Amino acid sequence: MNNNRPISLLICALGGEGGGVLTEWLVDIARHAGYAAQSTSIPGVAQRTGATTYYIEVFPVPLAQLQGRRPVFSLNPVPGALDAIVSSELLETARQIGNGMSTPERTTVITSSSRTLTTQERMQLADGRADSADLIRIVQAFSRQHHVFDMSGMAKDAGTVVSAVMLGAVAGSGLFPFARQDYEAVVKAGGKGVDASLRGFAAGFAAVAAAAAAAEKEEGCHAGLDPASTAKRTPGLIEHGLRVKPAMTALGDFPHAVQEMLTLGHARMLEYQGTSYAGLYLQRLQSVLEAERTADPSSTHNFSTTREMARWLALWMAFDDIVRVADLKSRATRWTRVTQEVKAGDDDLLHVYDHFKPGVPEFAALLPPALASRLTAWDRRRVLKGKTPWALPLKIGTHSVMGMLALRTLANLTWLRVRGSRFANEQAMISKWLDAVVQGTQRDWQLGHEIALCGRLIKGYGATNERGKDNLLHVIDHLAQGQDPRAAAQAIAAAREAALADDAGKALDAALVQHGAPARPVKEHPIRFMRKPGTSQAAAIR
Repeated sequence: MNNNRPISLLICALGGEGGGVLTEWLVDIARHAGYAAQSTSIPGVAQRTGATTYYIEVFPVPLAQLQGRRPVFSLNPVPGALDAIVSSELLETARQIGNGMSTPERTTVITSSSRTLTTQERMQLADGRADSADLIRIVQAFSRQHHVFDMSGMAKDAGTVVSAVMLGAVAGSGLFPFARQDYEAVVKAGGKGVDASLRGFAAGFAAVAAAAAAAEKEEGCHAGLDPASTAKRTPGLIEHGLRVKPAMTALGDFPHAVQEMLTLGHARMLEYQGTSYAGLYLQRLQSVLEAERTADPSSTHNFSTTREMARWLALWMAFDDIVRVADLKSRATRWTRVTQEVKAGDDDLLHVYDHFKPGVPEFAALLPPALASRLTAWDRRRVLKGKTPWALPLKIGTHSVMGMLALRTLANLTWLRVRGSRFANEQAMISKWLDAVVQGTQRDWQLGHEIALCGRLIKGYGATNERGKDNLLHVIDHLAQGQDPRAAAQAIAAAREAALADDAGKALDAALVQHGAPARPVKEHPIRFMRKPGTSQAAAIR
């Protein structure tokens, strides 16, 4: 490092993650070690919980050696002139790289592999997430050195916030001429939460220091210091803290390409409804696999239709209902997560209240079809009279014995779920979709694959879920039976993308009409006339 210029660091964090605390720590550490430092904060943009950036410069010569002279610092970072960037979120790191802050000749990038989804990513009806692998490749291409690991996971395990892990990462990188004791001394002076902060600091320090030592050893090998090792490694996702799952165990006669998604889906069925339901899941996938083997005997497409069906079929078969919600709300893992999030100690009292408002559809779902239809018709008549749909507001204390007992009792009604009207309706729709996939695959592989991908339309709950199922069935009924299977496949793909791009459904209707299918029928909705406050009924009628 050039001793004639300051060492520059840009801190990138999200609101509430302690970026300001990290900045104060580093400035205090510099002063504790006898170095001059300056920090400035830069307002961020209002997305997620708000991106915040802080800029620090440290002069690498102790004040005692400057003979009374004082260094001049910059107030803001200069693109291309940063020595290091430390960031708590992967996409935020890529955003700063896009601003030109990092250069491959100079900048060390230390970033978390964890993601906090942006508003744009959350707004997408389909999977709108940015690919983490692509973001990591950006970090690799525009950094002199890079360290990518799961800081959020480390912070959670340590019971602290991510800023403590970021501090340890900066210390482990050797960016500043401070000893580890200097860092720890300032953290210990912080008061409350010191032990957790030190645990997070140690985890971040170990992650970066070990990687830096390995990289330094590798560079030495390439320089000829170790002739026995000259092969250059290609960085993989495991090096960057992204865990790669080992090969899954095969179930039945399914090919290897399907095993991972199949195993996850099978486990979800076992958890959701038991062994027989998991067997039905495998039986349904077996029919898709047989059709795909017939349509693609050389396995040119690597069983991608069966793999997609393994995913979307599992999600649909494990549909959310009040039994599922009660199960998730009453799990021990949920209580552990809430305790960690609020940082409750052993001597603290923690009360957790869950608010529910089940309506007629939720209760009718567990009743036999005849009773369910009568209950639904009763609520429909109420709505037509101008009343609001019936619902039962509930406030349950999950921390109490009675509250937990109520949720566990409801969670154990899986035996009633299979006898309910919704279960029968869902299975009928799933079978219709499954038959369309099998028959479409038998006609043409591409047609079956496009119908399988329509499983992406089923998402959310309530009206969103119902709308997705109606869209899927309408597409199958009017586009899957075309004379030309290739043309039908293209039409289904266009309709599916239109449905995912526009939640209002106008784009889907336009795509349907464009390919010769009727637009979706307009559903009737009751219109409620509200009286203007302060007016009489006669005036409201006039």
